Amino acid sequence: MSLAVPSEAGPQPAEMAEPGGEAADAPPRPPFAQDWRRIARMGAVGAVGQIFISLSNMPVKLDGRPIIEGALSLGYLSLAVLPFAVGSRVGRQVRREGVPYHRPGAHEVVGGAACGGIVGGGLSLLAVLIANFDLREPLVNWSPILADLLAFNRGTAFAVGIWLALGAAIGALGGLLRMVSSLAQRVVWTVVLTLFGAAILESLTTDLAEGMRVEGLVDWFYAPRGGLRVSGAIVLALSSAVLAALGRGRVRRARVRIDALEGPARNRMHLGFILVTGAVLVVLPMFVGKLTNELLANVGLFVLLALGLNVVVGLAGILDLGYVAFFAVGSYSAAVLTAATSPRINPELPWFVALIGVVVLTGLVGLFIGAPVIRMRGDYLAIVTLGFGEIIRLLFLSDWLSGWFGGSQGITNIPGAEIFGLATVAGTDPRSVFYLVLAFCAIAIYVSWRLERSRIGRAWMAVREDETVAEAMGINTVNVKLLAFVVGAVLGSFSGAIFAAKVGSVFPSSFLILVSIVILVVVIFGGMGNIVGVIAGSAVLIGVLGGPKQPGLLAEFSEFKLLIYGALLVWMMLARPEGLIPSVRRTRELHQQELAQDAWLRGETQDEHDDNGGESARQPSGESS
Repeated sequence: MSLAVPSEAGPQPAEMAEPGGEAADAPPRPPFAQDWRRIARMGAVGAVGQIFISLSNMPVKLDGRPIIEGALSLGYLSLAVLPFAVGSRVGRQVRREGVPYHRPGAHEVVGGAACGGIVGGGLSLLAVLIANFDLREPLVNWSPILADLLAFNRGTAFAVGIWLALGAAIGALGGLLRMVSSLAQRVVWTVVLTLFGAAILESLTTDLAEGMRVEGLVDWFYAPRGGLRVSGAIVLALSSAVLAALGRGRVRRARVRIDALEGPARNRMHLGFILVTGAVLVVLPMFVGKLTNELLANVGLFVLLALGLNVVVGLAGILDLGYVAFFAVGSYSAAVLTAATSPRINPELPWFVALIGVVVLTGLVGLFIGAPVIRMRGDYLAIVTLGFGEIIRLLFLSDWLSGWFGGSQGITNIPGAEIFGLATVAGTDPRSVFYLVLAFCAIAIYVSWRLERSRIGRAWMAVREDETVAEAMGINTVNVKLLAFVVGAVLGSFSGAIFAAKVGSVFPSSFLILVSIVILVVVIFGGMGNIVGVIAGSAVLIGVLGGPKQPGLLAEFSEFKLLIYGALLVWMMLARPEGLIPSVRRTRELHQQELAQDAWLRGETQDEHDDNGGESARQPSGESS
């Protein structure tokens, strides 16, 4: 049986029809011919979500971070997301062969308003409950401060009415967005993301402006107490809207030209992109201050860790939940080999000489951990690696090995990384740390890229797709998976060695299992098996939210990082399992069942092709499987 296979751009989901598409002439549904049971169900789920967000204290904490001065804060924005999301989602139509599809119209707006009103009703109910009941003992955030925020400091009756009205209005906007053309949707989303991004990147922009001595321009856009000025927000909104409208065709044509490149031309394009990116990363730290360079260095450390885990999880398909063990071994190995304060062994080697020992020791640990568990599969392997990650941390913490690694006191006064006697990289100079991290990231990217396209990389991907079939084809799956463990361990040890030199001390508390979870979220969010996706995931998550103990651009999110990480992970698994910037091969693997179902619904079978004279109807790319 021959099934349609997507083009190189990945699968194109046949669920939504753009306004103006092939179903644009279908009649719209009557405005009040709603699926009220679906609206009630989605609205109730959204209302519960609104109450949960409010009682997590997120709106109160984030209210101090303005997006637009005097108009919108991050706290109120957190309360507006769910009504908009359910208002847009409730009118979603699934396109199937033989299933009627109706043109978006007033039906979507009415349904969105009704669903959004129910979601807003959750906040109205919460305001009434806070005013009449005292539940602060089990719910610590059940407070008058939250009640005042929900009521805009105007009383409970106002809170009840305003959130019903705001929920309906925001939900109606979500439904209205489904009615407009794809160009209008692009403009709206570009404006929203531009304003949000400008507010989020305020500290980075201000820091960069000071280095380039254009503080006056930034002061015109940003208010003294934070957030965009109204005038600056208007200018940014108009500019981004014009660029989105005028640049749509140009961006599409440029993308088509890039996709059409092959062979040497495509390689030259990739080389040019790499050179430009590298030049930006080299020049940028010269114009920003210590805080931004510290942030860049932290992002780089997690990029190194994510690249190592991407080999294990993204390429070989081994779910390793104890990857922090290699980070810990790399840090402690570097500390023992370079620090004079190491309890028992203190050769005080130069950092680059010690790095050789770090790589060897971490590779041996990778073999030690991988050898007994590598024959396991699935959940069993994940649980065992999770256990090994905790075992390594507890060994460093134990009194039994305290004479070697310092126990709970750790190892302190670790010298910086001496670069061939020319300079010493330490945490007091974040810029030099970032350049060191950047150099090792370049090495890790090159190694990952070469391995992915080598015979070993193809063997890893074969094991990931189906280990039984790979073994039947003659691949030694045990050796291949063990090699993935060792390569991932070595890349993780680079980050650990730099971390020890940067911080100047190592303690067992720095290597909690949470680090492994965060790195795994970064890899999944960015795109498993794709180097660019992993880098993008690290930049977005670690740069904006921060790591387990490292601050990001939004320091206000420090209390809610785990909540947001969990929500992102659930959403990615449900909506976009291939990640933010997916690998084409990985995307095909994840959507193969969906593609086969769509092909079956369209009747694209070999028998029908034979009946039609061998012609393939609606074959997207001319490929078959």
